[in-house]
Amino acid sequence: MAKNKGVSIYRIEKDLDLTTGRISKWARHDPSAKALQRVADYLGVTSTYILDLSRLKKEGDQK
Repeated sequence: MAKNKGVSIYRIEKDLDLTTGRISKWARHDPSAKALQRVADYLGVTSTYILDLSRLKKEGDQK
């Protein structure tokens, strides 16, 4: 999603003052609701939208 918005994960982490690599860790561990909402707000989407995309990606990876 970040790529579609023309922004890197690194840039999001820096702009939101998140530790480097935090977002990539979400692939293995669920993010906090607060961090997820901050990223969603940054990207102009809802946290539900991000969670739904993540779920669909995981389902696609399992096929």
